[in-house]
Amino acid sequence: MTQLGINLPSLIIYLVNFGILLAVLYVLAYKPLLRAIDQRAERIRDSLAAADRARDEAASSQAAIEDQLNEARREGQRLLDQAKEASDRFREEEMERARQEATSFVERARVDIQRERDAAIAEVRVGFGDLAITAAERVIRRSLDRQAHEELISQVLEESGNNLRQG
Repeated sequence: MTQLGINLPSLIIYLVNFGILLAVLYVLAYKPLLRAIDQRAERIRDSLAAADRARDEAASSQAAIEDQLNEARREGQRLLDQAKEASDRFREEEMERARQEATSFVERARVDIQRERDAAIAEVRVGFGDLAITAAERVIRRSLDRQAHEELISQVLEESGNNLRQG
């Protein structure tokens, strides 16, 4: 082997040195490096799991928020519907009250008109009675011939027309 340029004792020493170096590197570098890589891989797995949990929580929170928003929209719509119903009810009640007031006003007006009509008729009756009494007095004072009777009627009608126009 010496002919090939290989010295056997040197080769053995090199191999022993390489083995010692390999053992030292294994103990001092490879194991800590593997441990660091394993730790980093574990941290990455934990981070990924935490990210998955956070994503799941975010999705569930978003779903919960959307549910709350939908519930709030439904509640708002319900409140709007209630307010509309209340306003419709109020409008109907006010319209009914206005109708009742109008009916009451018309009925009072009818009663007032009837009372005034009755008063006017009573006044006309009193006036007519007075007129009849006046006519009778004049008839009695005069003779009862046909021409005097016609003149008397004309005179009484004229006076009654003047009294009605004045009153």
